Amino acid sequence: MSQTMTLNEKLTISNKACVLLNSGYREGYSRLTRTIPIPPYLAKIMKEKMGPEFLTKGGYNLSDAEAAFGHDWLSKQYCPLSEMLNP
Repeated sequence: MSQTMTLNEKLTISNKACVLLNSGYREGYSRLTRTIPIPPYLAKIMKEKMGPEFLTKGGYNLSDAEAAFGHDWLSKQYCPLSEMLNP
């Protein structure tokens, strides 16, 4: 699986976000960290536990999950049995 952002890009964003947090800008920190793609396995769990609206309204970067599961993965119904039959 290919990633949509390099590790160096993620670290650069993370470092900038930490500067914001340490300066007292929590909202800026939160907004900036959400630009880092969520790993597909975590996005999938968040979809199952909190619902797709949580992810879309939360402004999370879902590009890695879209690359792994397809562009329409949020609108698809989750079925564990189909995953077992079609790994």
